[in-house]
Amino acid sequence: MSNKIGKAAYKPVGVVLGLAAGMVAGAIFRQVWRMTAGDGEAPSATDEDRRWGEILAAAALQGAIFAVVRAAVDRGGAMSVRKLTGQWPD
Repeated sequence: MSNKIGKAAYKPVGVVLGLAAGMVAGAIFRQVWRMTAGDGEAPSATDEDRRWGEILAAAALQGAIFAVVRAAVDRGGAMSVRKLTGQWPD
Protein backbone atom coordinates (compact mmCIF):
# COMPACT_ATOMS: atom_id res chain seq x y z
CA MET A 1 0.00 0.00 0.00
CA SER A 2 1.47 3.35 -0.94
CA ASN A 3 1.76 6.07 1.65
CA LYS A 4 -0.89 8.20 -0.11
CA ILE A 5 -3.38 5.34 0.08
CA GLY A 6 -2.51 4.84 3.75
CA LYS A 7 -3.18 8.51 4.44
CA ALA A 8 -6.48 8.39 2.56
CA ALA A 9 -7.51 5.24 4.41
CA TYR A 10 -6.74 6.84 7.75
CA LYS A 11 -8.77 10.03 7.15
CA PRO A 12 -12.22 8.52 7.86
CA VAL A 13 -10.76 6.57 10.79
CA GLY A 14 -9.25 9.79 12.14
CA VAL A 15 -12.60 11.59 11.91
CA VAL A 16 -14.41 8.85 13.82
CA LEU A 17 -11.62 8.69 16.40
CA GLY A 18 -11.73 12.47 16.79
CA LEU A 19 -15.45 12.41 17.51
CA ALA A 20 -15.01 9.58 20.00
CA ALA A 21 -12.12 11.42 21.66
CA GLY A 22 -14.29 14.51 22.08
CA MET A 23 -17.04 12.52 23.78
CA VAL A 24 -14.60 10.71 26.06
CA ALA A 25 -12.79 13.94 26.95
CA GLY A 26 -16.10 15.63 27.76
CA ALA A 27 -17.10 12.80 30.09
CA ILE A 28 -13.71 12.83 31.81
CA PHE A 29 -13.84 16.62 32.22
CA ARG A 30 -17.30 16.50 33.81
CA GLN A 31 -16.13 13.88 36.31
CA VAL A 32 -12.92 15.73 37.15
CA TRP A 33 -14.80 19.02 37.54
CA ARG A 34 -17.32 17.43 39.92
CA MET A 35 -14.51 15.95 42.01
CA THR A 36 -12.33 19.07 42.15
CA ALA A 37 -14.88 21.88 42.30
CA GLY A 38 -17.65 20.03 44.10
CA ASP A 39 -19.97 21.63 41.59
CA GLY A 40 -22.44 19.87 39.34
CA GLU A 41 -21.62 21.82 36.20
CA ALA A 42 -18.59 23.65 34.96
CA PRO A 43 -19.14 27.34 34.31
CA SER A 44 -19.67 28.62 30.82
CA ALA A 45 -17.83 31.72 29.67
CA THR A 46 -21.06 33.74 29.70
CA ASP A 47 -22.23 32.70 33.17
CA GLU A 48 -22.47 36.08 34.92
CA ASP A 49 -22.63 34.53 38.39
CA ARG A 50 -19.17 32.97 38.11
CA ARG A 51 -15.81 34.65 38.65
CA TRP A 52 -13.11 35.04 35.98
CA GLY A 53 -10.74 32.69 37.80
CA GLU A 54 -13.28 29.88 37.95
CA ILE A 55 -14.21 30.25 34.29
CA LEU A 56 -10.59 30.34 33.12
CA ALA A 57 -9.61 27.41 35.34
CA ALA A 58 -12.46 25.34 33.92
CA ALA A 59 -11.47 26.23 30.36
CA ALA A 60 -7.81 25.38 30.98
CA LEU A 61 -8.69 22.05 32.58
CA GLN A 62 -11.09 21.18 29.78
CA GLY A 63 -8.50 22.06 27.12
CA ALA A 64 -5.77 20.03 28.80
CA ILE A 65 -7.99 16.97 29.16
CA PHE A 66 -9.16 17.24 25.56
CA ALA A 67 -5.59 17.57 24.25
CA VAL A 68 -4.33 14.55 26.19
CA VAL A 69 -7.28 12.34 25.20
CA ARG A 70 -7.06 13.44 21.56
CA ALA A 71 -3.31 12.75 21.41
CA ALA A 72 -3.74 9.31 22.97
CA VAL A 73 -6.58 8.39 20.59
CA ASP A 74 -4.72 9.72 17.53
CA ARG A 75 -1.56 7.86 18.48
CA GLY A 76 -3.45 4.62 19.12
CA GLY A 77 -5.28 4.96 15.82
CA ALA A 78 -2.06 5.56 13.90
CA MET A 79 -0.44 2.54 15.53
CA SER A 80 -3.44 0.40 14.64
CA VAL A 81 -3.33 1.56 11.02
CA ARG A 82 0.37 0.71 10.86
CA LYS A 83 -0.32 -2.77 12.22
CA LEU A 84 -3.05 -3.30 9.62
CA THR A 85 -1.38 -1.71 6.58
CA GLY A 86 2.32 -1.60 7.38
CA GLN A 87 2.33 2.16 6.74
CA TRP A 88 2.40 5.01 9.23
CA PRO A 89 -0.35 7.53 8.40
CA ASP A 90 1.32 10.96 8.32
